[in-house]
Amino acid sequence: MALTAGIVGLPNVGKSTLFNAITKAGAEMANYPFATIEPNVGMVEVPDDRLARIQELVPADKIVPTTFEFTDIAGIVKGASKGEGLGNKFLENIRQVNAIVHVVRAFDDDDITHVNGKVDPIDDINTINLELVLADLEAVEKRYATTEKKAKQAKDKDAAAEFEVLAKLKPVLEEGKPARSIDWNEDEQKIVRGFFLLTSKPVLYVANVAEDDMADPEASKYFQQIKEYAAAENADVIGISARAEEELAGMDDEDKAELMELQGITEPGLNRLIRSAYHLLDLRTFFTAGGKETRAWTFRAGMKAPQVAGVIHSDFERGFIRAETVAFADLDEYGSMKAVKEAGRRRSEGKEYVVQDGDIIEFLFNV
Repeated sequence: MALTAGIVGLPNVGKSTLFNAITKAGAEMANYPFATIEPNVGMVEVPDDRLARIQELVPADKIVPTTFEFTDIAGIVKGASKGEGLGNKFLENIRQVNAIVHVVRAFDDDDITHVNGKVDPIDDINTINLELVLADLEAVEKRYATTEKKAKQAKDKDAAAEFEVLAKLKPVLEEGKPARSIDWNEDEQKIVRGFFLLTSKPVLYVANVAEDDMADPEASKYFQQIKEYAAAENADVIGISARAEEELAGMDDEDKAELMELQGITEPGLNRLIRSAYHLLDLRTFFTAGGKETRAWTFRAGMKAPQVAGVIHSDFERGFIRAETVAFADLDEYGSMKAVKEAGRRRSEGKEYVVQDGDIIEFLFNV
């Protein structure tokens, strides 16, 4: 499922360090702006403890986790919407992703240059958000005049509906607010999606805290500032030390466990980031179990059984008959597929069934 979360931020906030930790892809790092120019793309496994539990109860030859993409996008600077700092290229890279992971510097370090000369998370966030708003406003203004004329002269219903959305959107952007801050109805959302606006994409803020704050990011004064900002626009925020996470990612399991115990953490912060970004993209997981492999698969929330079957193979969707379904919670509780069936918890679902996160499914099809 080709959906990607783009990692953005000002230069030198730790984006590439974080990307390296996530993907172990070795993106170039340097202590100067624009060390990253071309976007790096990496696949990551989605951490999911349910896989091991399913394998324990329904043994298979191997376990296969699900994956999705992160894209590391070069740092944006003030004036990007007017082409500053290779801005046009960077903005186009952002336009290609489905969600934004906005990395914000939340640590002091005299050895790492800040592009604005000081650590100020809110100013950093506003710098980037304003550039995205200005880029969207320019696109909306170009579309506004032509659509207004078409709506009035041709009495085109589609043009009229589009103009209503533009008229609602334009003043919000002029106030410096993102398109996602507007409460769109379903019909309006369809129109807005066609504009491919930068500020309509969902956002997750990542506070890149100091290594000393790794175990308790909320102890950082900078984290609290970012948290308040994110809350005001109904966005989520998580705190991670990119440098510490990169160090963890390069360790073997034994050394990693020892360091996490020393730091007082139960799992790498990257696991939280990956799961948060996965859900930000509105992605969910279903499972197939037993035989050659126990496998996690990715689907979009709200998809019906035939569409989800198509994630495995197009023939499954084309010849869909039904989906024999067990909720992970039921398998976990009853301890075996046989016990689940005896308890009446195994279900035969048809074409209108909306698949739920954690469903374990066997698809029946005929082509």
